[in-house]
Amino acid sequence: MSDAELLRALMDADRWIDRVTSQRSHLPEMVELASVEDELRGLVKALNEAQSAAGPVRAAYEDAKGEASRLDARANDLERTLVSSTANARDLSAIQKELDHVRELLGSSEDRELEFLLALEPLDEVVRSIRERAQPLTVRRAELQASIAELQASLDEELVALRSDRQLRASALSAELLARYDQALVRVGGSGAALVDAGRCDGCRIALSPLDHDRWKHLAAGTFMNCPECGRILLP
Repeated sequence: MSDAELLRALMDADRWIDRVTSQRSHLPEMVELASVEDELRGLVKALNEAQSAAGPVRAAYEDAKGEASRLDARANDLERTLVSSTANARDLSAIQKELDHVRELLGSSEDRELEFLLALEPLDEVVRSIRERAQPLTVRRAELQASIAELQASLDEELVALRSDRQLRASALSAELLARYDQALVRVGGSGAALVDAGRCDGCRIALSPLDHDRWKHLAAGTFMNCPECGRILLP
């Protein structure tokens, strides 16, 4: 094979590697995963806000509920005392007076408990709704992560084979020409050589000037010039 053919083979190998590497980083599943994760982050924020709003109301409801329970227990104790008591009329009157007061406090406490419960229900509904919306997204995120891992593993295997083939192609070039090629590759990426297509370098897609194009066309066999713009070795 001529040097031009060897350079073209190496260029093709590097372009395939670049294509597969780009594909690995731009899978359609990765775009969807980013969208799903953005939506989940929004739901987490909304959930935190809803829970923060519900927190003080829930605490007030629990306090009112606990107070009502305490007062109800006290009222029951006083009622049992009245039924079984053998105390004098004065003591019984005091017990009855305390019972009436406790019942009054209990009524107020139960009213507060109901008020906070009614205020809490719509807040809890918001939390429940957010969690319901997040559940299928969480499942989809796991599916996408598994799919991406599987696809990338497959592409990694392909890259191993492509790089092995690339080494074989590179070893067929002279050290001087390979160094020149690799220098351009490191500088611009993708490949260190490019074809001239309709007077344009197909690496950077910039047209050669008439003078440069004429010089390229009249190069001696086995000699090469670099693209004046991107520095890739120009091939026929």
